[in-house]
Amino acid sequence: MILFPAVDIKNGECVRLAQGKEDQVTVFGSDPVAQARIWESLGARFLHVVDLDGAFSGIPKNFDLIKSICTELTIPVQLGGGIRDIETAQKYIEAGVSRLIIGTMALEDPDMFSALCQALPGKIGVSLDAVDGQLKSKGWVEDAGLTMDDVLPRLETDGIRFIVYTDISRDGMQTGVNVAGLTALCSQTSVPVIAAGGVHTLDDIKNLYPLSHKGLEGAISGRAVYVGTLDLKEANSWIDAQ
Repeated sequence: MILFPAVDIKNGECVRLAQGKEDQVTVFGSDPVAQARIWESLGARFLHVVDLDGAFSGIPKNFDLIKSICTELTIPVQLGGGIRDIETAQKYIEAGVSRLIIGTMALEDPDMFSALCQALPGKIGVSLDAVDGQLKSKGWVEDAGLTMDDVLPRLETDGIRFIVYTDISRDGMQTGVNVAGLTALCSQTSVPVIAAGGVHTLDDIKNLYPLSHKGLEGAISGRAVYVGTLDLKEANSWIDAQ
């Protein structure tokens, strides 16, 4: 089980949003590259990066910063936010990103997404972000008019490498993870699943860990590792001891 510390970039700063809302921002640092180095120094095995400006605008806004993160770190980096065409995806892979997380394109342009999976095999994951079972797109601001059941068969056929599942109502709120929702998703698919939204304390990692034997690849944590309710070193030590 991998614990992914998050570096979310907005206006060149390292931030966290509450429930993905653009106007509910907490700034945790002015240097995302330095923060990425800190997470690696504390034992992170994989870094989760989001270009929030890209997610809201639909075009990459922090390419140079993200390239610098990949250059500075020795651990792999997964990236989401604003990747809505194949050319952009290829540029990020060439810049050193290990794998990409696609949201809007996967839901709204199935043909392009299928072509992307073929162009970059093993490099593409999908972000399934839901409120009360309804999927959202365009930085979580629009209702996609789809449910998990509507899209999973197609995405599996396309050859996705992993799924990031976010319970938006819990994201940035430190209210605990949606274990029931994750359990249901893991039972529906053979594709590895990553949990996001609500990871607050070591107890959340402990609650998720049994799912690591049922298809859960790991969990993303943002606000909790920044404010200290979840200690990255302690969590990795607990996971290693299992």
